[in-house]
Amino acid sequence: MENRSRRLNLLALSILVGGQLAIAETALAKDLPGKAVIEGRTTIAAHQPIAQSAPSPTEITAIQLEETEMGLQVVIETAGGELAVPTTTVSGDALTAEISHAVLALPDDEFLEFTPAEGIALVQVTALPGDRVQLVITGTDAPPKATVDTTATGLTLSVAPGVAQAGEEDDAIRILVEGEDGRRYAEPNAVTGTRTDIPQIEVPQAIQVIPEAVLEDQQVIRLNDALRNAPGVTQGNTFGGARENFVIRGFEGAAILQDGFRAEDTASVGFQETAILQQVEVLRGPASILYGNLEPGGVINLITEQPLANPAIETAFQLGSYGLIRPTLDLTGPINASGSIRYRLNAVYESAEGFRDFETDVERVFVSPVLAFDLGDRTDLTLELQYFDDERPFDRGIPPLGDEIPDVPLDTVLREPNDFISVENITVGYRLEHRFSDNWRLRNRFRYANIDSSSLRAELSEPLGGLNPETGIINRAFVFNENSLESYEVQTDVVGEFSTGSINHTLLAGIDLFFAESEAFTSSEPTVPVNLFDPEIGRVPEPDVPLAFTTGDSRSDLNRVGLFLQDQIELLPEVNLLLGGRLDFFSQSSEAEPVTIPGFPSTPGRESDQSQTAFSPRVGIVYQPIDELALYASYSRSFEPNTLASTTIDGDFLDPEEAEQFEIGVKTELFDGRLVATLAFFDISLSNVAADDPDNPTFVVPIGEQTSRGIEFNVTGELLPGWNIVAGLSLLDAEIEESPDFPDGATPANTPDTAASLWTTYEIQSGGFAGLGFGIGLFYVGERQGDDSNTFTLNDYLRTDAAIYYRQDNVRLGLNFRNIFDIDYFENGGFLRRGANPGEPFTVVGSISITF
Repeated sequence: MENRSRRLNLLALSILVGGQLAIAETALAKDLPGKAVIEGRTTIAAHQPIAQSAPSPTEITAIQLEETEMGLQVVIETAGGELAVPTTTVSGDALTAEISHAVLALPDDEFLEFTPAEGIALVQVTALPGDRVQLVITGTDAPPKATVDTTATGLTLSVAPGVAQAGEEDDAIRILVEGEDGRRYAEPNAVTGTRTDIPQIEVPQAIQVIPEAVLEDQQVIRLNDALRNAPGVTQGNTFGGARENFVIRGFEGAAILQDGFRAEDTASVGFQETAILQQVEVLRGPASILYGNLEPGGVINLITEQPLANPAIETAFQLGSYGLIRPTLDLTGPINASGSIRYRLNAVYESAEGFRDFETDVERVFVSPVLAFDLGDRTDLTLELQYFDDERPFDRGIPPLGDEIPDVPLDTVLREPNDFISVENITVGYRLEHRFSDNWRLRNRFRYANIDSSSLRAELSEPLGGLNPETGIINRAFVFNENSLESYEVQTDVVGEFSTGSINHTLLAGIDLFFAESEAFTSSEPTVPVNLFDPEIGRVPEPDVPLAFTTGDSRSDLNRVGLFLQDQIELLPEVNLLLGGRLDFFSQSSEAEPVTIPGFPSTPGRESDQSQTAFSPRVGIVYQPIDELALYASYSRSFEPNTLASTTIDGDFLDPEEAEQFEIGVKTELFDGRLVATLAFFDISLSNVAADDPDNPTFVVPIGEQTSRGIEFNVTGELLPGWNIVAGLSLLDAEIEESPDFPDGATPANTPDTAASLWTTYEIQSGGFAGLGFGIGLFYVGERQGDDSNTFTLNDYLRTDAAIYYRQDNVRLGLNFRNIFDIDYFENGGFLRRGANPGEPFTVVGSISITF
């Protein structure tokens, strides 16, 4: 009780400090003379990346007009930061350009200039609600023509007077921006790499962004489907197909974040919802400097959609093979007339039978309301809630026979048809941002999560004899799990920009707090065996729970506090240095009741606890000889305390995992940022890795050291108008070294030496078939080991997908075909030798979406 009280006090203090500073500053700002409140500040553009907090709109501080030989040059300057390329329309003799996510910061409320050049009657710039700025250029006889160049500090429009003639309106300039309607494949910006708003090309670490356009074209439902576009990211042990678990650069358990918060901290949290995603960001390599204790392979950050100032409704429906039914609803818009209060509501229902022969169906309900408030011209508050209830079959797949998976039909079920896993998850939180000035801001964020899960399954039992390789008989036991997790997380940081002489700095400093308490109960009892090659299931009634023998009853808690400091230093216009460090304090404890089962050795009760301190540095340098090309190098370290509920058979915690990485690479942005590519070389070493104990499956053993070296390449974007591509390659050499429990040189489970992917679409741009699109995808995963002991192998596979769709105005129709050659393959090896999960066979998903 004393520890819990202390944690809650720390939590309250962090929230109070962050909140009071922002509110106090807001009050002061309102009392200052000459400070006008601008309605609708910091409304998020429909496809603006968002992570820990919504980025501030770019301020336009000056507008310059200069008459040229061709006509007129309009220079739009900012206080710092790029502007989005405007979209334009032509009406009468006026060319109107609208710039999203921008506000005016001029001495007057608008800019107005009459007859600035021959053939130009008027240039007018005004602010619009919802963080938009409108530029109107009116010609004397016809609408002018213009070209746009982006700069690091604004936009330059080269304007030529139009010539009045019949049909001129049809040929008028239209500065179209890829991505304004969600169709951009290349996303130059990502916040996951630094927690600040800088382009990817300036981050000395590999980052891949999978944008909303790809998620839509592939009709992604599960996160694993999206990550097929990121070679080197493979599926790990999914706890019977009940959770998402990924291997990056050979290290299992990559952290899944949502808007910078941990979305997972227990073994059974269910599946993340993809209907709310704006994009998926994959940061490869250690990220402890930013997010605390993590596996060194990388993190996956899910960027969610946010409330918009303009009202919109999108309804969508997916209908597919194996009973898939999935309607979704997305509502957004202002609540009040000024747009200072906005909302977003996402709702999803999903039902499916699945291709495996279970009687338990997939049934999922998801609801997520979000409210955004402009508390003033400098302060924003966002309130969020997410709830889902998910039930599906508990399915470990097909167990290996010898050193390979037996040749049995992939829909073979060796458990009981009513086996299930059920997860209920609720999270609530807020994000508060206050801008002290144009250069300094405070961010305070909080999230509470409560997760309850239960499962019942009949599965292979090693203590009862497991699988008999001679007869194919599988000795089984019913297993019942009941788990709960309650967690609190607070992030408070300050971001500031300043200069020391000619050197520019972007400083990030802050504190993170995380507290979690969990309980886990397991019971078991023997049940009838089945034959691998001729299973007879459904013969035994579903047992009452809890089962006859308690095999585990534990309570655990984890507390961590992190202090971090990062400085992005612009030494020269073409040289940027990144320096950072983080100090983490964590403590964990576990208490387990004794276990006594007749005929088996007793396990005594145990109480374990430990406290550790870890320092995680990071240093990197980026050299840009030209704007489109960057060379980078970095060194970083990470740590991860081993799972709070996992101990050795002696009841001891393992020491934290510690890793270091060296990485060098090349990044490029081509075609005005419409195509981005990264080539990375890395070397990671990790000590004291925890692995499942081969002799005692409910306990862990340490791996002495694990190393991973490799090359990664990915390219994303638009090759030609309408032709988009996402492609990548991963070549990896990962090994377990110096381990007393596993052979030296063993390959970590679910880690292919080679993986590659290609997804490309083409959409007809004009004519009667405009809006008709086609897509083809090739996804190759090399041979992998099914467990860390390398006792069985999963074969390589090449999966082929395809799509056809039609988009017109506010309607989209599509057909997606997955695994069109119906190949047999396995997604992953599971827990020890209890099974490997088959991939889905040929599948068709039809979709329709309508936007109002």
